[in-house]
Amino acid sequence: MKLIPGLVALPGTSRANKTGSWRIERPLFLHQKCNGCRLCDWCCPEGIVSGQGKLFDCDFDYCKGCGICAEVCPVDDIVMQVEER
Repeated sequence: MKLIPGLVALPGTSRANKTGSWRIERPLFLHQKCNGCRLCDWCCPEGIVSGQGKLFDCDFDYCKGCGICAEVCPVDDIVMQVEER
């Protein structure tokens, strides 16, 4: 990856840098009580939660395991679990 002074990385390269191996915990989307509010999608700092209706999941290649999606879920349909390697 080419670096430019003053920039962390070239714009548009984040999809080339899979960061999912950093996490200790991962979100588990239970798909039992989801009300379709999309807070998990809107609050994810990586923008990797997606879905429709009441079925949401995330792209684990890029999920850092921050737990924000689980924290903002008003119906506790997302739980954090220890990452198994």
